[in-house]
Amino acid sequence: MPRKSPTALNQRQAPSTPPSAPSKDLQVFPNPAPERDYVIRFDVPEFTCLCPLTGQPDFAHFQIDIVADKLCVETKSLKQYFWSFRNEGAFHEKVTNQIVSDLVKAITPRYLRVHADWYVRGGIRTYVTVEHRKKGWKPAPAVVLAGQAQ
Repeated sequence: MPRKSPTALNQRQAPSTPPSAPSKDLQVFPNPAPERDYVIRFDVPEFTCLCPLTGQPDFAHFQIDIVADKLCVETKSLKQYFWSFRNEGAFHEKVTNQIVSDLVKAITPRYLRVHADWYVRGGIRTYVTVEHRKKGWKPAPAVVLAGQAQ
């Protein structure tokens, strides 16, 4: 098969419809194991939004821990949801709390923790952690196995 010239490789047509786009629509699916508590962890290391005062970009690393109840959030929609903040201006605390509110509204989890590590701006690094517990839900006691420190 003949090789294409570098010029031909750089002439790729953009798709008429992008394969994905930012969206606030969080898609869900039934929890495959609602009879037990288990933790789903999402790691979002490349979050960006804008500073509401200066318009400069803010960067954060999010960790999300969920103990689902009846519904789970679909990963691609979560990616598009996080992408939707890219051109929005908001304070760190507002963004972190908004994410918790939107996830709770979409999936009504037994437990949800969102931890945001906002990268240094002006010499200050900010951490915001927000939790939600479904009324009446309590985690099972931790199991300590032989040989583990207590």
